[in-house]
Amino acid sequence: MNFSCTRRRFLQAGLIGLGMVGLPGLVRIGSAQEVRLGYVRPAPAVFYSVLANGNIRCELCPRQCEIMDGDRGECGVRENRGGKYVTLAYGNPCAVHIDPIEKKPLFHVLPGTGSYSLATAGCNLHCKFCQNWEISQARPEETHNFALSPEAIVQAAQKTGCPSIAHTYVEPMIFYEYMRDIARLSQTAGILNVCHTAAYINPKPLEELCPLLQAACVDLKGFTDTFYRDLVGATLAPVLEALKILRRQGVHLEIVNLVIPQYNDNPKDLAAMCTWIRDELGPLTPLHFSRFYPLYKMKQHYPTPLSTLEKAREIALQQGLRYVYLGNVPQHPAESTYCHNCQQLLIPRRGYQVGEIKIKNGACGYCGAAIPGIWSKNREKGEGPRKEA
Repeated sequence: MNFSCTRRRFLQAGLIGLGMVGLPGLVRIGSAQEVRLGYVRPAPAVFYSVLANGNIRCELCPRQCEIMDGDRGECGVRENRGGKYVTLAYGNPCAVHIDPIEKKPLFHVLPGTGSYSLATAGCNLHCKFCQNWEISQARPEETHNFALSPEAIVQAAQKTGCPSIAHTYVEPMIFYEYMRDIARLSQTAGILNVCHTAAYINPKPLEELCPLLQAACVDLKGFTDTFYRDLVGATLAPVLEALKILRRQGVHLEIVNLVIPQYNDNPKDLAAMCTWIRDELGPLTPLHFSRFYPLYKMKQHYPTPLSTLEKAREIALQQGLRYVYLGNVPQHPAESTYCHNCQQLLIPRRGYQVGEIKIKNGACGYCGAAIPGIWSKNREKGEGPRKEA
């Protein structure tokens, strides 16, 4: 098998985050190269109301935090300053990488390309298994941050040849204003705007963001309120509603489910989740089952057995889903993409390496069936799978 894309290009970018000061590939704009501990530049926040007592009610996510003067919401980045609501995440990324788009994971979006990826500190969830907890559970003044405007991010993506910008690593909805402004500029520049999100956001802000968003990889962390309450500190219903909004708005959608033994691997729950995805989002919606490794507050737990992942995939296929992948299992056949119609191999993968792609003009190179996804930078909204597919 001839793999034409290697990891070398992506690894050259390195890590930019806590304690890392190199910023390979970024455009040099004044002092933007300088990493500063606790760099914070407040900017006006959106989606809130001022209450009669002077408190602010945040209306960005389902938590609806009521915030007293001088305090912040659950996410740690949005603050009430004398009755004015500000975000401390705008232009303050603490992590900037060039990642393979497959790392998001987005398997049906410009395969084999680099995605200019960024995150700020903070998150509105508190997952006990978070792999990026050092920044997601921190506040902006606790991380090493870069002064990078939306213009600087877009220029950097252009200079490094990345056809997409990804908002990722933490919950990107907490830096909503920053993501929105980057997305507006990236559209003008002909760059796709994608995100990896847990979709814990209210309908109105999500609907306003959708026209600027070409693809979303959504963590559907489990399919019971018990799982969301005990391990995530949230609720399930708002996530399901957000998924339906993304589908209705024509955003290309892929779903990730991190399978944690004894917590969300019950076959009945997995079957119910897959049935819901099939009925509400469509059977061609890509679903990734990802392997859990002990991290953060679950270091004493054990990794997901391969057999559990393979059983989850079997359940998904039995429920009628057609694109079901396994993640964190390098060189497994379920990393690759096969046509849902003729079963021919369309995109061979080995980790982040991508082989010869057999998709032409969005269709299978063998039988001509339309393959859901974004296969060129010129893709228009609405080309993805419809619910009845």
